[in-house]
Amino acid sequence: MKKCTVQTAADAVNRLAPKKLAEEWDNPGLLIGDPSAEVKKIFVCLDVLDENISRAIELNAQLIIAHHPLIFHAIKNIRFDLPHGKKISRLIKNNLAVFAAHTNLDIAAGGVNDILASKIGLVDVKNFGDEEFSLGRLGTLETPMTAEDFARHVKKVLNADNVRLICAGDFMIKKVGICGGAGAEFIQKAKFFGAQAFVTGDVKYHEAQAAVENKIHVVDAGHFATEFPIVHVLADYLRDELKDFDVEIFEDTAAKDFFITI
Repeated sequence: MKKCTVQTAADAVNRLAPKKLAEEWDNPGLLIGDPSAEVKKIFVCLDVLDENISRAIELNAQLIIAHHPLIFHAIKNIRFDLPHGKKISRLIKNNLAVFAAHTNLDIAAGGVNDILASKIGLVDVKNFGDEEFSLGRLGTLETPMTAEDFARHVKKVLNADNVRLICAGDFMIKKVGICGGAGAEFIQKAKFFGAQAFVTGDVKYHEAQAAVENKIHVVDAGHFATEFPIVHVLADYLRDELKDFDVEIFEDTAAKDFFITI
């Protein structure tokens, strides 16, 4: 079988989610490591957490592929006594490269938002308006639902610990807008294109107020639950894309949302 390198794996991800799709403020790509380094095992996860670094080390992996970039803003110091610096130190000491596909994977066909739409059961899924590329999606429910039933449905299919429903009135839901992660900025856009409901995470108080005033239901299913399904899909994609290479793909199945219901 052919030898896999960090660059080989990076190229595979970039075929699914080209870096050029990423938002200007984003920082996807190879964040730590040598592109030419050989890779025998890859660990796919949502976040580069301490426990995921430990799992990758236990597996003797050489590469972590994550959705959220470990390095996002400019770093002015790397202190090993602080959480972020300690992570970077562990990664380098254990020859673990880190690659991230963030908003480019959100936007890409077959990426975060298409998987979210599929999980929810939306059909006729499209980008917003006439946009060639879009962070969010619009789709249709095969059977109209009440706001409460739709919120329960989203909770179930995403296996979320909890969801928050912002009920904007007594009307049914047929057309739905979505944006995995923190996408409240697109609620009004979804309403403009005819959505009766919007699914995302990290909704703030005044964003909820605006949704009610504009008569669009919102289901806040959390940042984690709306994005975590991509981990399995990305791992499966890499298994197929790298099937001719001498590499094993592992995925995080143990991650939990930071927020729990008490």
